[in-house]
Amino acid sequence: MPTLRLLALLTVCSLAQAAEVKYELLPNFLGTPPGKAQIGNGHGEIAVDSAGLIYVSVQEKDAGIQVYGKDGKYVKTLALPMSLHGFVVRKSAEGEFLYGAVLADQRFIKAKLDGTVVMEIKPDAFPADKGKATDKKGKAANALKLTSCDVAPNGDIYIVDGYGKSWVFVFDKDGKFKSVFGGPTQVVDGKGFANTHKVFVDTRFSPARLLCLDRGNNRMFHVDLDGTNPTMIANTGLRNPSSASFHGELMCVAEIAGRVSVWNKEGKMVASLGVNDTKGQTNTPRVTPADWREGVVTSPHGITFDNDGNILETEWNTFGRVLRWNRK
Repeated sequence: MPTLRLLALLTVCSLAQAAEVKYELLPNFLGTPPGKAQIGNGHGEIAVDSAGLIYVSVQEKDAGIQVYGKDGKYVKTLALPMSLHGFVVRKSAEGEFLYGAVLADQRFIKAKLDGTVVMEIKPDAFPADKGKATDKKGKAANALKLTSCDVAPNGDIYIVDGYGKSWVFVFDKDGKFKSVFGGPTQVVDGKGFANTHKVFVDTRFSPARLLCLDRGNNRMFHVDLDGTNPTMIANTGLRNPSSASFHGELMCVAEIAGRVSVWNKEGKMVASLGVNDTKGQTNTPRVTPADWREGVVTSPHGITFDNDGNILETEWNTFGRVLRWNRK
Protein backbone atom coordinates (compact mmCIF):
# COMPACT_ATOMS: atom_id res chain seq x y z
CA MET A 1 0.00 0.00 0.00
CA PRO A 2 2.74 2.53 0.80
CA THR A 3 4.33 1.69 -2.58
CA LEU A 4 1.03 2.30 -4.36
CA ARG A 5 0.58 5.61 -2.56
CA LEU A 6 4.11 6.64 -3.55
CA LEU A 7 3.45 5.73 -7.19
CA ALA A 8 0.22 7.71 -7.12
CA LEU A 9 2.03 10.71 -5.67
CA LEU A 10 4.73 10.53 -8.33
CA THR A 11 2.08 10.36 -11.05
CA VAL A 12 0.30 13.45 -9.67
CA CYS A 13 3.61 15.34 -9.47
CA SER A 14 4.46 14.40 -13.06
CA LEU A 15 1.08 15.63 -14.28
CA ALA A 16 1.45 18.85 -12.32
CA GLN A 17 4.80 19.55 -13.94
CA ALA A 18 3.23 19.30 -17.40
CA ALA A 19 0.12 21.25 -16.40
CA GLU A 20 -0.83 24.22 -18.52
CA VAL A 21 0.67 27.56 -17.53
CA LYS A 22 -1.66 30.53 -17.99
CA TYR A 23 -0.84 33.83 -19.70
CA GLU A 24 -2.93 36.76 -20.87
CA LEU A 25 -2.16 39.30 -23.57
CA LEU A 26 -1.34 42.87 -22.54
CA PRO A 27 -2.35 44.68 -25.75
CA ASN A 28 -0.54 47.69 -27.20
CA PHE A 29 2.14 47.52 -24.53
CA LEU A 30 5.18 48.94 -26.31
CA GLY A 31 5.27 52.54 -27.47
CA THR A 32 7.38 53.99 -30.28
CA PRO A 33 10.24 56.49 -30.46
CA PRO A 34 9.21 60.16 -30.75
CA GLY A 35 7.91 61.05 -34.19
CA LYS A 36 7.63 57.43 -35.33
CA ALA A 37 4.41 55.54 -35.99
CA GLN A 38 6.18 52.17 -35.78
CA ILE A 39 9.21 50.73 -33.98
CA GLY A 40 11.09 50.08 -37.22
CA ASN A 41 12.41 47.12 -39.18
CA GLY A 42 12.70 44.13 -36.86
CA HIS A 43 14.97 41.18 -37.60
CA GLY A 44 16.65 40.81 -34.26
CA GLU A 45 16.14 40.15 -30.59
CA ILE A 46 14.64 41.48 -27.37
CA ALA A 47 16.06 41.36 -23.84
CA VAL A 48 15.42 42.72 -20.35
CA ASP A 49 18.08 43.90 -17.90
CA SER A 50 18.10 43.50 -14.12
CA ALA A 51 16.38 46.87 -13.68
CA GLY A 52 13.53 45.83 -15.98
CA LEU A 53 14.50 47.99 -18.98
CA ILE A 54 13.60 46.44 -22.34
CA TYR A 55 16.10 46.33 -25.23
CA VAL A 56 14.90 45.85 -28.83
CA SER A 57 17.22 45.64 -31.86
CA VAL A 58 16.05 47.49 -34.97
CA GLN A 59 17.54 47.17 -38.47
CA GLU A 60 17.41 50.79 -39.55
CA LYS A 61 20.07 53.49 -39.84
CA ASP A 62 20.79 55.10 -36.47
CA ALA A 63 18.26 52.78 -34.76
CA GLY A 64 20.63 50.29 -33.12
CA ILE A 65 19.03 49.22 -29.87
CA GLN A 66 15.86 50.91 -28.68
CA VAL A 67 15.41 50.95 -24.90
CA TYR A 68 11.99 51.03 -23.21
CA GLY A 69 10.91 51.28 -19.59
CA LYS A 70 8.93 48.73 -17.61
CA ASP A 71 5.81 50.63 -18.65
CA GLY A 72 6.62 50.18 -22.34
CA LYS A 73 7.47 53.84 -22.92
CA TYR A 74 10.45 54.74 -25.09
CA VAL A 75 13.51 55.79 -23.10
CA LYS A 76 16.46 56.11 -25.50
CA THR A 77 18.36 54.59 -28.41
CA LEU A 78 21.82 53.09 -28.02
CA ALA A 79 24.32 53.80 -30.79
CA LEU A 80 25.04 50.17 -31.57
CA PRO A 81 25.13 48.32 -34.93
CA MET A 82 21.74 48.03 -36.58
CA SER A 83 22.27 44.35 -37.43
CA LEU A 84 22.33 42.90 -33.92
CA HIS A 85 20.52 39.81 -35.09
CA GLY A 86 21.02 38.03 -31.77
CA PHE A 87 21.98 39.53 -28.43
CA VAL A 88 21.59 38.90 -24.72
CA VAL A 89 21.93 41.02 -21.59
CA ARG A 90 23.81 39.18 -18.86
CA LYS A 91 24.97 40.14 -15.36
CA SER A 92 28.24 38.95 -13.84
CA ALA A 93 30.62 39.90 -11.05
CA GLU A 94 32.14 42.59 -13.26
CA GLY A 95 28.81 44.19 -14.14
CA GLU A 96 25.94 43.93 -16.60
CA PHE A 97 26.63 43.86 -20.32
CA LEU A 98 25.04 43.39 -23.70
CA TYR A 99 26.61 40.64 -25.82
CA GLY A 100 25.73 40.67 -29.50
CA ALA A 101 26.32 38.96 -32.85
CA VAL A 102 26.59 41.60 -35.58
CA LEU A 103 25.30 39.81 -38.66
CA ALA A 104 26.27 42.44 -41.24
CA ASP A 105 29.91 42.58 -40.04
CA GLN A 106 30.35 38.96 -38.89
CA ARG A 107 31.74 40.05 -35.55
CA PHE A 108 30.88 39.85 -31.88
CA ILE A 109 30.63 42.79 -29.49
CA LYS A 110 30.39 43.21 -25.74
CA ALA A 111 28.96 46.55 -24.65
CA LYS A 112 28.02 48.40 -21.50
CA LEU A 113 24.32 49.12 -21.15
CA ASP A 114 24.98 52.71 -22.21
CA GLY A 115 26.15 51.41 -25.60
CA THR A 116 29.91 51.67 -25.02
CA VAL A 117 31.63 48.75 -26.76
CA VAL A 118 34.29 47.27 -24.46
CA MET A 119 35.30 44.16 -26.39
CA GLU A 120 35.11 42.88 -29.94
CA ILE A 121 35.82 39.57 -31.65
CA LYS A 122 36.60 40.29 -35.30
CA PRO A 123 36.16 37.90 -38.24
CA ASP A 124 39.86 37.05 -38.39
CA ALA A 125 39.70 35.64 -34.83
CA PHE A 126 37.58 32.73 -36.06
CA PRO A 127 39.28 29.58 -37.41
CA ALA A 128 40.41 30.19 -40.98
CA ASP A 129 38.92 26.97 -42.32
CA LYS A 130 35.48 27.88 -40.94
CA GLY A 131 35.47 31.58 -41.76
CA LYS A 132 36.84 31.63 -45.28
CA ALA A 133 35.15 30.82 -48.58
CA THR A 134 35.08 31.85 -52.22
CA ASP A 135 32.27 33.53 -54.06
CA LYS A 136 30.85 32.48 -57.43
CA LYS A 137 33.69 34.26 -59.21
CA GLY A 138 36.32 32.48 -57.15
CA LYS A 139 37.22 35.51 -55.07
CA ALA A 140 37.88 35.28 -51.34
CA ALA A 141 34.75 35.79 -49.26
CA ASN A 142 33.72 35.55 -45.64
CA ALA A 143 31.72 32.38 -44.98
CA LEU A 144 30.66 33.45 -41.48
CA LYS A 145 27.05 34.47 -40.93
CA LEU A 146 26.85 35.00 -37.18
CA THR A 147 23.33 35.05 -35.80
CA SER A 148 23.47 34.58 -32.04
CA CYS A 149 25.61 34.41 -28.92
CA ASP A 150 25.49 33.81 -25.19
CA VAL A 151 27.83 33.66 -22.21
CA ALA A 152 28.43 30.73 -19.84
CA PRO A 153 28.77 31.11 -16.06
CA ASN A 154 32.58 30.90 -16.38
CA GLY A 155 32.62 33.73 -18.94
CA ASP A 156 33.10 31.59 -22.04
CA ILE A 157 31.39 33.07 -25.08
CA TYR A 158 29.34 30.94 -27.51
CA ILE A 159 28.72 32.31 -31.01
CA VAL A 160 26.77 30.44 -33.67
CA ASP A 161 27.15 30.71 -37.44
CA GLY A 162 23.42 30.21 -37.86
CA TYR A 163 23.01 31.53 -41.40
CA GLY A 164 26.20 29.82 -42.51
CA LYS A 165 27.32 26.28 -41.67
CA SER A 166 25.92 26.32 -38.11
CA TRP A 167 29.30 26.07 -36.42
CA VAL A 168 29.28 26.91 -32.71
CA PHE A 169 32.45 28.80 -31.77
CA VAL A 170 33.70 29.04 -28.19
CA PHE A 171 35.90 31.90 -26.98
CA ASP A 172 37.12 32.64 -23.47
CA LYS A 173 36.02 35.74 -21.56
CA ASP A 174 38.85 37.77 -23.11
CA GLY A 175 37.89 36.84 -26.67
CA LYS A 176 40.55 34.19 -27.27
CA PHE A 177 39.40 31.27 -29.44
CA LYS A 178 39.06 27.95 -27.61
CA SER A 179 37.12 25.45 -29.72
CA VAL A 180 34.43 24.82 -32.31
CA PHE A 181 31.73 22.17 -32.64
CA GLY A 182 28.42 21.59 -34.39
CA GLY A 183 28.22 22.35 -38.08
CA PRO A 184 27.05 19.94 -40.78
CA THR A 185 29.47 17.22 -39.67
CA GLN A 186 28.26 16.80 -36.07
CA VAL A 187 25.32 14.43 -36.31
CA VAL A 188 22.48 14.55 -33.80
CA ASP A 189 19.71 12.00 -34.29
CA GLY A 190 20.90 11.30 -37.82
CA LYS A 191 21.22 14.94 -38.95
CA GLY A 192 23.93 17.57 -38.83
CA PHE A 193 23.37 21.05 -37.44
CA ALA A 194 21.40 23.14 -39.97
CA ASN A 195 20.33 26.79 -39.70
CA THR A 196 21.01 26.61 -35.96
CA HIS A 197 19.46 30.02 -35.67
CA LYS A 198 20.29 30.81 -32.05
CA VAL A 199 21.97 29.19 -29.08
CA PHE A 200 21.51 29.92 -25.38
CA VAL A 201 23.26 28.81 -22.20
CA ASP A 202 20.61 27.04 -20.15
CA THR A 203 21.44 27.54 -16.48
CA ARG A 204 18.32 25.74 -15.30
CA PHE A 205 20.58 22.68 -15.23
CA SER A 206 23.76 22.05 -13.27
CA PRO A 207 26.14 21.93 -14.98
CA ALA A 208 24.70 24.36 -17.51
CA ARG A 209 23.85 23.15 -21.01
CA LEU A 210 23.68 24.82 -24.41
CA LEU A 211 20.26 25.03 -26.03
CA CYS A 212 20.43 24.73 -29.83
CA LEU A 213 17.49 25.97 -31.88
CA ASP A 214 18.17 23.94 -35.01
CA ARG A 215 15.65 25.65 -37.25
CA GLY A 216 16.75 23.95 -40.46
CA ASN A 217 15.76 20.60 -38.96
CA ASN A 218 12.78 22.05 -37.07
CA ARG A 219 14.02 20.79 -33.71
CA MET A 220 15.62 21.92 -30.47
CA PHE A 221 18.11 20.07 -28.32
CA HIS A 222 20.70 20.47 -25.59
CA VAL A 223 24.40 19.71 -25.71
CA ASP A 224 26.93 19.95 -22.91
CA LEU A 225 29.00 23.13 -23.00
CA ASP A 226 31.79 21.26 -24.77
CA GLY A 227 29.35 20.24 -27.52
CA THR A 228 28.96 16.61 -26.45
CA ASN A 229 26.07 14.50 -25.12
CA PRO A 230 23.16 15.82 -27.22
CA THR A 231 19.71 15.49 -25.66
CA MET A 232 16.67 16.06 -27.85
CA ILE A 233 13.91 18.29 -26.44
CA ALA A 234 11.56 18.19 -29.42
CA ASN A 235 11.80 17.31 -33.11
CA THR A 236 8.12 17.08 -34.04
CA GLY A 237 5.22 19.50 -33.87
CA LEU A 238 7.41 22.61 -33.86
CA ARG A 239 7.04 25.72 -36.01
CA ASN A 240 10.71 26.47 -36.70
CA PRO A 241 12.11 27.56 -33.31
CA SER A 242 14.06 30.79 -33.63
CA SER A 243 14.80 32.11 -30.13
CA ALA A 244 14.30 31.26 -26.46
CA SER A 245 14.52 32.56 -22.92
CA PHE A 246 14.46 31.06 -19.42
CA HIS A 247 12.74 31.99 -16.16
CA GLY A 248 12.70 29.69 -13.17
CA GLU A 249 12.08 26.23 -14.59
CA LEU A 250 10.30 27.51 -17.71
CA MET A 251 11.53 28.18 -21.24
CA CYS A 252 9.66 30.28 -23.80
CA VAL A 253 10.32 29.80 -27.51
CA ALA A 254 9.66 32.09 -30.48
CA GLU A 255 8.62 29.93 -33.44
CA ILE A 256 8.87 31.89 -36.67
CA ALA A 257 6.14 29.89 -38.43
CA GLY A 258 3.48 31.36 -36.18
CA ARG A 259 3.59 30.47 -32.50
CA VAL A 260 5.04 31.27 -29.09
CA SER A 261 5.38 28.23 -26.87
CA VAL A 262 6.32 27.65 -23.23
CA TRP A 263 8.08 24.49 -22.03
CA ASN A 264 8.89 23.08 -18.62
CA LYS A 265 12.28 21.77 -17.55
CA GLU A 266 11.25 18.21 -18.47
CA GLY A 267 10.75 19.23 -22.10
CA LYS A 268 6.94 19.31 -22.10
CA MET A 269 5.03 22.16 -23.73
CA VAL A 270 2.81 23.84 -21.12
CA ALA A 271 1.46 26.84 -23.05
CA SER A 272 0.84 27.84 -26.67
CA LEU A 273 0.34 31.54 -27.42
CA GLY A 274 -0.61 33.67 -30.40
CA VAL A 275 -0.98 30.78 -32.86
CA ASN A 276 -1.37 31.95 -36.46
CA ASP A 277 -2.57 29.43 -39.06
CA THR A 278 -3.34 31.98 -41.78
CA LYS A 279 -1.47 31.22 -44.99
CA GLY A 280 1.00 33.93 -45.97
CA GLN A 281 1.11 35.55 -42.53
CA THR A 282 3.95 33.58 -40.95
CA ASN A 283 7.67 33.29 -41.66
CA THR A 284 7.53 36.57 -43.55
CA PRO A 285 8.40 40.19 -42.67
CA ARG A 286 5.73 41.67 -44.92
CA VAL A 287 2.56 41.49 -42.83
CA THR A 288 1.39 45.11 -42.61
CA PRO A 289 -0.10 46.71 -39.49
CA ALA A 290 -3.51 46.69 -41.19
CA ASP A 291 -3.41 42.88 -41.13
CA TRP A 292 -2.16 42.46 -37.56
CA ARG A 293 -4.61 40.78 -35.20
CA GLU A 294 -4.57 41.39 -31.49
CA GLY A 295 -2.78 38.57 -29.70
CA VAL A 296 -2.01 36.68 -32.93
CA VAL A 297 1.64 36.51 -33.93
CA THR A 298 3.06 36.66 -37.43
CA SER A 299 6.76 35.71 -37.45
CA PRO A 300 8.21 35.44 -33.92
CA HIS A 301 11.96 35.99 -34.15
CA GLY A 302 13.14 37.10 -30.69
CA ILE A 303 11.78 36.48 -27.23
CA THR A 304 12.47 37.07 -23.55
CA PHE A 305 10.97 36.67 -20.15
CA ASP A 306 11.01 39.81 -18.04
CA ASN A 307 12.03 39.68 -14.40
CA ASP A 308 8.50 38.71 -13.30
CA GLY A 309 8.05 35.85 -15.77
CA ASN A 310 6.00 37.77 -18.32
CA ILE A 311 6.81 37.15 -22.00
CA LEU A 312 7.92 39.73 -24.58
CA GLU A 313 8.20 38.66 -28.23
CA THR A 314 9.59 40.63 -31.17
CA GLU A 315 8.77 39.75 -34.76
CA TRP A 316 10.52 39.60 -38.09
CA ASN A 317 8.58 42.50 -39.55
CA THR A 318 9.59 45.50 -41.64
CA PHE A 319 7.44 47.79 -39.49
CA GLY A 320 8.46 46.32 -36.14
CA ARG A 321 6.14 44.57 -33.72
CA VAL A 322 6.43 43.49 -30.08
CA LEU A 323 3.78 41.52 -28.18
CA ARG A 324 3.54 40.91 -24.43
CA TRP A 325 1.80 38.21 -22.42
CA ASN A 326 1.57 38.46 -18.63
CA ARG A 327 1.82 35.38 -16.44
CA LYS A 328 -1.50 34.83 -14.66
